[in-house]
Amino acid sequence: MSLSKQLYIIISFIFFMIFTGNFVISVKNTKDYLETESVTKAQDTATSLGMTLKSFMQDKKDPEIESIIKAIANRGFYKEIRLEDIDFSFTNTQLIESSKDIEGNNWEISNVFVDNKYGEIVSNDESDSLAKELAELEDDKENKISSDLYEGETVYKFIPHKSFKNNSEAVINFTASKGNKIIKSVARLKVNKVLVKVTRDVKFDYVPNWFINMIPMSMEETKSEISDGWKTTAVIYVSANPGDAYATLFEEAKGAIYYAAVAFVVSIILLVIFLRFILQPLKNIEKLAVNIAKGRFETIKQLPWTTEIKNVALAMNDMSTKIEGIISKLNANLENMTKKLSVDELTGLNLKQTFETDMKKMFMAKENGYILSIKIDNLAEFAKANSHQTVNKFIKDFSNILKSISKDTTAYRFYGSEFMMIAKGFSYDEIKVLTQDLKNKFELLAHEANKPEIAHIGATPFNPIGTTASILASANEAYEQSKQVGPNESFIKGTSDLAYDMEEWKKLVFNIIDKAKFKVTYIGQTYVLKGSDAGKLVMEEAFTQVCNDKGEAIPIGTFVSIAERYNKVVDFDKAVIKKVIAHIKEKEIKHEILVNLSLDSIGDNKFISWIYTTLEENEDIASQIVFSITSYGAAKNIEQFKRFINHIHKKGAKIILKRFESKFIPLDNIKDLNLDYIRLARDYTNNICQNSAKLGFVESMQELASLLNIKVYAENVKNDEDFEVVKKLNLYGASR
Repeated sequence: MSLSKQLYIIISFIFFMIFTGNFVISVKNTKDYLETESVTKAQDTATSLGMTLKSFMQDKKDPEIESIIKAIANRGFYKEIRLEDIDFSFTNTQLIESSKDIEGNNWEISNVFVDNKYGEIVSNDESDSLAKELAELEDDKENKISSDLYEGETVYKFIPHKSFKNNSEAVINFTASKGNKIIKSVARLKVNKVLVKVTRDVKFDYVPNWFINMIPMSMEETKSEISDGWKTTAVIYVSANPGDAYATLFEEAKGAIYYAAVAFVVSIILLVIFLRFILQPLKNIEKLAVNIAKGRFETIKQLPWTTEIKNVALAMNDMSTKIEGIISKLNANLENMTKKLSVDELTGLNLKQTFETDMKKMFMAKENGYILSIKIDNLAEFAKANSHQTVNKFIKDFSNILKSISKDTTAYRFYGSEFMMIAKGFSYDEIKVLTQDLKNKFELLAHEANKPEIAHIGATPFNPIGTTASILASANEAYEQSKQVGPNESFIKGTSDLAYDMEEWKKLVFNIIDKAKFKVTYIGQTYVLKGSDAGKLVMEEAFTQVCNDKGEAIPIGTFVSIAERYNKVVDFDKAVIKKVIAHIKEKEIKHEILVNLSLDSIGDNKFISWIYTTLEENEDIASQIVFSITSYGAAKNIEQFKRFINHIHKKGAKIILKRFESKFIPLDNIKDLNLDYIRLARDYTNNICQNSAKLGFVESMQELASLLNIKVYAENVKNDEDFEVVKKLNLYGASR
C-alpha cells in the first residue's frame, strides 16, 4: 500500500474519531438539555393547571375540567396529561347499587371491609365532621358545599395495596339491614382514580424509528397537587411529549453529520492536493531508486524543500553518482579485459574467439566471400636460429602484411604460426588477385628475413549453409594442397557442391518443421554454486536434433541457416517452444528451460503476438521458460530486442543473453536491457585458473551484473580447478 493511501486512511480514521467523539458529546449535551427543558416546561404546566382546576374541584366530574385539560394537551407538547383523584371514595348508596342481593332503599350499611389482598377501607365520617366544623369556623363556602355533597351518607375511602392496579375491581364485603332483615352482600367496585386522561403519540413522521430507538430520552412525569382547603383533593400529572425533543435532536444530528461530511470532503480534497505536493519528491526518489535498480543512474534535479526529504534526495543522488562511477570503472575494466582476451598482444590481430564470432555474423547476414588459412612455414626452426627479438619482429612484419593487404579483409591469429583471414564479398577472381598480392609481399619479407619460404595460403569459399568447423576443414585442405604447388604459393577451392541442392534442402527443411520431425533433448544442466540452494538444478538448455531421410544427423547451424533463407525459422521456433512446454507439463519439471530463438523470430510481430498468447495460456509455467539470444543477435536491432524483452516479462517469462562481448553491446547499454541472466561463453572460464585476464574479466562481469540485479552463469566448466575459481567469483550457477 502506498504512503499516500496510508496517510489518507490514518487521517480519515483520526477525523472519524474526532467527529464521532464531538458528535456523541454534542448529541448527549443536546439530549440532556432537551430533557431538562421538557421536564421543566411540563412541571410549569402542571403547576398552572393545578391552579386553574382548583376552583372546579367541588364537582370532579365537571365536563369543564376535561375541556381545559384537552385544550392544553392539544398544543402537542405533552405526551400525557392526567387528573387523578387523591383517593377512591364510595358511599352506602354506591354499595347498594353495586350489590346484586339488595333492592330498594333505606338500608342500613354496616361492617364494611375488603380482603387484605386488595387493601383496606377507612370510614370518612370523622373527617367529614371535622371538615364541616372547619368550614363553619372559616366560613369556607367551598368546603361547605363539598361536605354537603355527601350529607346523610357515610363515605368510605379505599386504600389499595401497592400491587393493586388502577382500574381494577375491588371486592367489598358489607352487611345490609332493614328492620328485621339482615343480608351479607358483596359489591364489586371498579377502582379508577383517573378523572381525566389525554395522551398523544410520541413519534413524529419525519423522525425515523431507528433514531428514536437508538437514543432513548428519559422524561420524568411531573405533578401538581390540587388542594381543597386544607387537604389535597386531586393531583394533576403532566408528561412531556419527547416528539418535539426528538425532532430538534434529529435536526441537530443531521446538521452535524452534513457539516462533518462537507468538512471531510473538503479536508480530503485539500489533503490530496497537499500530499501530492509533499509526496511528489518521494515519488521522484522512488522513481530514481527503481531506475538505479534497472541500471539507469540519474539524479534528482529539482530538490524538495522539506528538509528530511531533501536530505534523502541528496543521499540518493550521491548514491546514484557513485554507483554510476563504479559501473563506469567496471565497464572500462571489462573493455580492457575483453581486448586482452580477443586481441593478440604481439601482433594486434584478433584471436580465434573473435574469428568464430565473425563467422556467426556472416552466417546470420547470409554473406559470401572466402576464408583463408595461412600458416608460417617452419617457424620453430626459424625461432631456434634467431633471437627472440628477431622472431617477434618477423611475426609482426608478417602480421602487418595481413592487416594491410586490403581494407575488406580481416586477419586473425589462432596459434603461434597459424593465421586465418576473412575476405567478405570477394569473388573468385578477386581472391586470386588477393593471394597473388600476398605472395609478392611474402617474397619481399623472405628476402629481408633471409627465409625463402614464408607461408602457404589455402582459400575456400564461404558456405552460408555450412558450419564454422566444416569451412575451417575446407580451408585447411586448401592449405595442404597449396604446399604441393611451391614456396609461398596458394590454392583456391572452387564453389563447394552441397550434399543437397537448394531445392532438396528446402523440401527437407519444410518437411521436418511442418511435421515436427525433430527431437528436443536437454543439455547443459546448470546448478546453483552457493547459498542454501547450492547444488540445485536451476536450468537446462533445449537442444534440437534433426536428421535427413536416411537418419543422418544434420548440423543444426546448417538447418537453421536454410530455414532462415526460406523464412521458415519462425515456424521452427514455435514448434520447439510447443515441445518444451509439453515436456515441462508432462514431466512436471520444476527448474527452468532455456530456449534458443532466432533473430527473425524476435523481430516478427506475429511471432511476438503468438508467444504472448502462448505464455498467457500457460501462465503456470511461464516463469520456467528462459528465451536465449546471442549478444551479436541482440546488437543487430537493440530496440527490437528491448521490445521483445518487455513483452515476455509481462507474462512472467525470462531472457538470457549468451556469449556477451563488449564489442557487440557496449557495457553501458546492458543496464537498459532489463536482462534476467547472462551466460558467459566457455572460452572465458576455460583455463581461468591460469589466466589472469579471464579471471579479471569474469570478476568484473559478476560485479557489474550484481549491481544490475542480473544473474551470471558459466557454461561448460570442465576443469575442477576452473570450477573452484568460478565458485569463488560468486557466479550464480554453472554447467559442467
